[in-house]
Amino acid sequence: MRKTTKNNLITCGLVLVFFIVCGILSSAGIMGSKLSGLLIPIGIYTIMSISLNLTVGVLGELSLGHAGFMCVGAYVGGVFSILAQDTITVPWIRIIIAIVLGAIAAAVFGLIIGIPALRLRGDYLAIVTLGFGEIIKSLANNIYIVKDVNGIHFSFAAPATGTDAATAQDIFKGAQGIKAPQDTTLLLVVIVLMISLIIIMNIVDSNTGRACMAIRDNYIAAESMGINVTKFRLIAFVISAAIAGAAGVLYSHSLAVLAPKKFDYNFSILILVFVVLGGLGSMRGSVIATIILYALPELFRGLGDYRMLIYAIVLIFMMIFNNAPYFVALRQRIAALPIFEKFRTKKPKTAGGESK
Repeated sequence: MRKTTKNNLITCGLVLVFFIVCGILSSAGIMGSKLSGLLIPIGIYTIMSISLNLTVGVLGELSLGHAGFMCVGAYVGGVFSILAQDTITVPWIRIIIAIVLGAIAAAVFGLIIGIPALRLRGDYLAIVTLGFGEIIKSLANNIYIVKDVNGIHFSFAAPATGTDAATAQDIFKGAQGIKAPQDTTLLLVVIVLMISLIIIMNIVDSNTGRACMAIRDNYIAAESMGINVTKFRLIAFVISAAIAGAAGVLYSHSLAVLAPKKFDYNFSILILVFVVLGGLGSMRGSVIATIILYALPELFRGLGDYRMLIYAIVLIFMMIFNNAPYFVALRQRIAALPIFEKFRTKKPKTAGGESK
């Protein structure tokens, strides 16, 4: 078995073990309701962080509008579920269809934004994606959808008029958002997370992933070697957007009310922090960083304002631990210990039978 495949299996196994153990403890009543309530958001945020890592870590492009793709998926899937409640009465079938629709909608927006935006690089791409996220949030703040006996009424910037008051049902109420059915379960979140991990890790280990990493390491050299730079950047960007859209559907179906203000600039920055501190290009690091950094402020909520001080200290420590030369050398020395010998790649032997 190749080292990459083994590492991917270990990552998937660790994620499964974590959620299975936490689910068992929650069902047995050992884990409190406060901690149990964090499991679904942690899973959703983890999906978001690994999807962004495909763009930022593997492709090497800075995107600051990832919350916009999540917003598209959340509202497309949420509106569908509200409209289909009376037709599709089985919750798990309804939410699976909603996830597919949300992912497709986010992928389409990723394609529309990616075709012009991915011809830019660096700060210019970051500005364009940031603008996209803010535009999507502003649009969601001004959409009103009402369903009554006469059909579905859509209006922009003002509540719909001319509706039948007796049968009118608000679907989308502008800045107040939507009330999607709460169909999200921990099992469904874990399944989507595992599918997302498998998709992303297989992409990274494929020709597409290697082309993306070549573009990340040296854009000009990759282009001179005949790699279609725009094509591979667009593939990674669209897949990242689709997975974010699927996470958005799960998010909208886990809250009582979902308002557009949740998908602001700070949300994108929070996901980016998870990616950077977990390690660019490391899916396992993104999972671990998301679990730790999302859970810490909630676990220390009883400490009041001091919890943010502890959160800041942890952020600084993780940043130093990941990047400081001393800690990098320390990790290398630990990895060289005999106890970790079996996890290292064996050195190839020369014709004489000796290791190189």
